[in-house]
Amino acid sequence: MLWLEDDRAWALALAAVEASECPDCRQPWDEATARGSEGAWQAEITRCHACAAAAAKVGQFESAGGDMRGLHVHVTRR
Repeated sequence: MLWLEDDRAWALALAAVEASECPDCRQPWDEATARGSEGAWQAEITRCHACAAAAAKVGQFESAGGDMRGLHVHVTRR
């Protein structure tokens, strides 16, 4: 695959942005860890119903003695 100079620049820019984010919440590290930011963040609880279905299926599989090594779950909408 040939990478054009613009493609390479965009990929490097994305890598730099992702490296400067919290790996969990994806907020910028410099803002999320600044002393003055304490109390400045609000969080909501949201349930992804696709992830919930996957977790339930994995729980059933594990409870039935299924081997969890290398397990991947494919989720489709009914």
